[in-house]
Amino acid sequence: MRNFLLLLVVVAFLGGVAYLLTSERGGGGMRHDGPPDVTTVPVTTTDVRIFEELPGRTSAIRIAEVRPQVGGIIKKRLFEEGSTVTEGQHLYQLDDAAYKVAMQRATASREQALASQHAASLRVDRYKELLGTKAISQQDYDDAQIALEQANAAVRVAEAAIKSARLDLEYTRVYAPISGRIGRSMVTEGALVTANQSEPLSVITELDPIYVDINQSTTESVGLRKLIADGRQVEVELVSDASGGTKGVLQFSDVLVDESTGTVQLRALFPNPDMTLLPGMFVRAQLDLGFKRGMLIPQQAVVRDENGTPRVWRLGKDNVVESVAVTTDRAIQDKWLVTGGLEDGDMIVTEGLQRLSPGIEVIAHNGGS
Repeated sequence: MRNFLLLLVVVAFLGGVAYLLTSERGGGGMRHDGPPDVTTVPVTTTDVRIFEELPGRTSAIRIAEVRPQVGGIIKKRLFEEGSTVTEGQHLYQLDDAAYKVAMQRATASREQALASQHAASLRVDRYKELLGTKAISQQDYDDAQIALEQANAAVRVAEAAIKSARLDLEYTRVYAPISGRIGRSMVTEGALVTANQSEPLSVITELDPIYVDINQSTTESVGLRKLIADGRQVEVELVSDASGGTKGVLQFSDVLVDESTGTVQLRALFPNPDMTLLPGMFVRAQLDLGFKRGMLIPQQAVVRDENGTPRVWRLGKDNVVESVAVTTDRAIQDKWLVTGGLEDGDMIVTEGLQRLSPGIEVIAHNGGS
């Protein structure tokens, strides 16, 4: 027990000696005699190319639901599901027997109306001659005129009935309203369909080109709207894995703000010849916002005061530092784009900020440009 206590005294003594030696050498951060060492870099104004990466979703430029305009039984489906169809392509054929009969009936009604019109016209011509010789009364002639007008109207009604019957007969052939990729058929041969039914026969989606709807915060959209108002064409590039490198053009910026997210929607148009982009896909888009003049400084050089104002330490005369408020525009990789508060040639501190306070002298080491 005695030897153990002696060992503890020796260890404590040696530890105390080591502490004193370390403190005298300034080790361990306990003593900081003399000006602190800092690393500085010069700042220079330059034109910086601005890119902004934002999330978005793809949406089809046009979607058309194929519906019948007359009722009937599906006799044939004339397309392959999942294929590309062109506008005006024959997709479905309905049973047209009843519509052909209706067309024949309308044609016969027109012939009957034409015959009545011819008879009424002859009667008017004959009554006109008799009226001159006072063989008939004026009332008889007026009645003949009215009968002719009624016959003319009956002909027009019959002609309209023919057009309607012909249109219904044509509607038994269902055509593609747009070009694009057609999906699966919701009906098969033998199914009964009705005019303007709620369920479509199939859906056609135009995929080339394709829209990408992008969400941008309202604060960042101000500068973009100015570019659009100035007539500048803003290029957009997709950076997602599925279609990286695809380039498009911004179409417009919406004027309605989503209250839940504080964002506005942008819409860009992209070519999609290989159909790699499908509606509803999540993508990331990079907007080319052109050049902006400013200074790029390392992010670690910028600190914020108690009010949240960004500040940097600037090296002044006789290696004395001062805290300077700066205006930061945006972060670009590991740097801040500063647009105010500094001048060309200023030296700012990037390392050794912990021991700084306004007006102290430092030992500056150039950290490069």
